[in-house]
Amino acid sequence: MSATPETNNSNAGQPPRLPQFRLQEATSALYRQFEAAVVMLLTVLLAVVVIAALVHLGINIAGKIIRGSFNPIDPAVFQSIFGAVFTVIIALEFKRSILVTTERAEGIVRVRIVILIGMLAIARKLIIMDLGQGESIQLFALSAAFLALGIVYWLVRDQERRDELAGIPDPPH
Repeated sequence: MSATPETNNSNAGQPPRLPQFRLQEATSALYRQFEAAVVMLLTVLLAVVVIAALVHLGINIAGKIIRGSFNPIDPAVFQSIFGAVFTVIIALEFKRSILVTTERAEGIVRVRIVILIGMLAIARKLIIMDLGQGESIQLFALSAAFLALGIVYWLVRDQERRDELAGIPDPPH
């Protein structure tokens, strides 16, 4: 009598193998736990950065007020303060985007959020840039980058709207 695959007991004494889908499911669950741990660590680190930037901003403004050099009409003071404020806003937005990603059980940060953070960073640079220094090439480059990000943002948002109207679910992350 020849052994068929159904009656072959050559694997006797060994644990049964998990089906492929169970192995993928276990791997996926392990990776989701890894992502959650990384997100929590990033959240803590970004909170520390935001707090440090906020403290630094407060000390900077208080020091200028105490020394009597706080003149918000002075372009250099304005650029310095708003540059620091934008830095805090960018860090907060990045931290929020990571938290929103975990709340929605999405695996990766949405492209739209990354584009918006890039646009905020460029806006910050434009605000703190000294236009009197003849940085026209840099101004042109930043403007072109901002325009390109705006176009990409519009295209991504438009595609998401079309997918939503067509009833196509978000891709798994």
